[in-house]
Amino acid sequence: MNIGIIVFPGSNCDRDVRWATEGCLGVPTSFLWHETTDLDGFDAIVIPGGFSYGDYLRCGAIARFAPVLNSLISFVDKGGKVLGICNGFQILTELGLLQGALTRNKNLHFICDRANLSIESTKSTWMKNYKKHDSISLPIAHGEGRYQCSSDVLKKLQDDDSVALRYGDNPNGSIYDIAGITNKKGNVLGMMPHPERACDDALGDIDGKSILSTLLS
Repeated sequence: MNIGIIVFPGSNCDRDVRWATEGCLGVPTSFLWHETTDLDGFDAIVIPGGFSYGDYLRCGAIARFAPVLNSLISFVDKGGKVLGICNGFQILTELGLLQGALTRNKNLHFICDRANLSIESTKSTWMKNYKKHDSISLPIAHGEGRYQCSSDVLKKLQDDDSVALRYGDNPNGSIYDIAGITNKKGNVLGMMPHPERACDDALGDIDGKSILSTLLS
């Protein structure tokens, strides 16, 4: 088992993810510079949070042209697992691997807090350690986390059982309280909350560990 973490100029949660996967779960984890094109030998890829390329233009708009993401599309098509956290979620929507878009929070403020979340779907392996409507709490830290999509896309997400996580008390104005979604196949998960910041017993919070442990599946 080997996990790769894509690193862009401006990524700042890459080391947090590596500590969670390698330090807490014991899985060999490698950093992948954004100019990398070879994803052979990796079982799962994580796109971490941060401010890729300084979030110029809009979050993820420049990162989606990185060489590594061309390879990521092929990786996903072959069934590879991809997790995008915060800025990673934004990048996945810009790339088109997930539907919708992440926009400025409803109050236009950066939010750094904890969020109560409901497990909305257990269709994919990402949530296999939970039951539907289980409640968890994870840290959030974003200025552009308001998930938006058309009514047609929302219906498709619901019909495909692709809404993975919903906020209990919507902090940013996301449509349908969405905090995380999967693609139809279920091998790609994008989420705004940070499971890697809730994975270590030393922090007194391991609600994110069950999500990250599914990278091993």
